[in-house]
Amino acid sequence: MVALPPDNLAVLALRGGCPQCGARTLFGGMISFAPKCRACGLDYAAFNVGDGPAAFLTLIVGALVVIGAVSLELAVGPPFWVHLLIWPAVTLGLVIGGLRVGKAALLISEYRNAAREGKLRP
Repeated sequence: MVALPPDNLAVLALRGGCPQCGARTLFGGMISFAPKCRACGLDYAAFNVGDGPAAFLTLIVGALVVIGAVSLELAVGPPFWVHLLIWPAVTLGLVIGGLRVGKAALLISEYRNAAREGKLRP
């Protein structure tokens, strides 16, 4: 028996859950979707997430990293090599984590709203 997915979009996206059954089968790799849900068979390839989450994520992560780096510099004034150790790792973690949540949230929203490609009426 497959459990129903939570109603909360954020919880389901953070878990990487299938929008139909709630099983944690949305991702096949670090940030790539699985071809389909292993529990209920929902075809994830039918959804078009595109680059929307990446565009917003670039702005958000960039702002957070710059604010963090400037704050650290003004508060402590560490040597430059400390910045080189900290900020690439923080950026990578935020990008991968953010992309997983952003892509999952967009796919779940498409499923829940039955979003389809737009077409002009003749």
